[in-house]
Amino acid sequence: MPRSKSNRTSAVRKPSGTGVSLKFLAEHLGLSQAAVSFVINRSPAAKSIPHRTQELIRAAARELNYRPNHLARSLRQQRSFTIGVVVPEISEGYAALVMSGIEDHLLQEGYFYFVVSHHHREELISEYPFLLQQRAVEGLIAVDTALSDSVDVPGVAVSGHRNVPGVTNIVLNHDRAACLALQHLANLGHRKMAFIKGQEFSSDTEVRWEAVRVAARKLNIEVKEQLTGQLEGDSSSPLLGYQVTQKLLARGEPFSALFTFNDISAIGAIQALREAGRRVPEDVSVVGFDDIQSAAFQNPALTTVRQPLREMGKIAAEILLRRITTPASTPHPPEIVVEPELIIRASTAPPPKTAELV
Repeated sequence: MPRSKSNRTSAVRKPSGTGVSLKFLAEHLGLSQAAVSFVINRSPAAKSIPHRTQELIRAAARELNYRPNHLARSLRQQRSFTIGVVVPEISEGYAALVMSGIEDHLLQEGYFYFVVSHHHREELISEYPFLLQQRAVEGLIAVDTALSDSVDVPGVAVSGHRNVPGVTNIVLNHDRAACLALQHLANLGHRKMAFIKGQEFSSDTEVRWEAVRVAARKLNIEVKEQLTGQLEGDSSSPLLGYQVTQKLLARGEPFSALFTFNDISAIGAIQALREAGRRVPEDVSVVGFDDIQSAAFQNPALTTVRQPLREMGKIAAEILLRRITTPASTPHPPEIVVEPELIIRASTAPPPKTAELV
């Protein structure tokens, strides 16, 4: 057991002229260097050390201003303990929630990470993985981004939808997601539905749209071209949903429900509907996708298909670290499918009783 704090401070002084070493910190605490190293470096082995002892180690490190030499550790083990993460952009919504799950697990396991945003520029999508590998990352996580098959380190893709040798894809069950949303609207009595597709560059767009079409056929819901819009532009602003909804309204085709590509576009769509004099949900029901943190606090609170985005990020990090620390010959699943959940809030209701729709 480590000595009490009062004994430590009275019996031990910081060495003068040099930084505090791991050996000095361990002797100061009356613990083994291995135990202290496990805790300071957030090693998985630290889980076997009592929580109280971990707290004492961290408190002593702060008190003595101990700084672990990560460079020495990397050179000694010939590892960088660093991961590269490639995302389209970082803003409220999909990527930020996935990143939070990735970060939580990497922090817990003692890994550092670099994150780069390509903003859908093809040259950056191609270049960033190589730049990250030049900085000695041990693996790559691509979020809504296609990884090249020439990547030389282990890789995991969140919503990759592309079979790349050695890359594990973490994907949503889009068939189930589409069924949940359309069945909910059909149960409320909606038959005339409008749809907003994602941007062409999004890896989820085509697979989700095909799932919507299949689910609609099963429910005998007609998917009309006049009631289908597509997000355009690489902005993460609600403006895109606002603009495409304005276009749908201008076509004059009546609809009583709108299923959007994501929550951000649903927020913009609701504003466009209001400006056109349409109430949500009394005149038009709106369903989003993702369940971002602000979805529950919109007016009205947004009904949405929840993707377990934080969990997807955590799974991606877990799989990647497992691949890094096991022999290259160890088999890994090419795909892991996660399940959606329909979150019913105030933006959906039965269609208006009057014959005239939007």
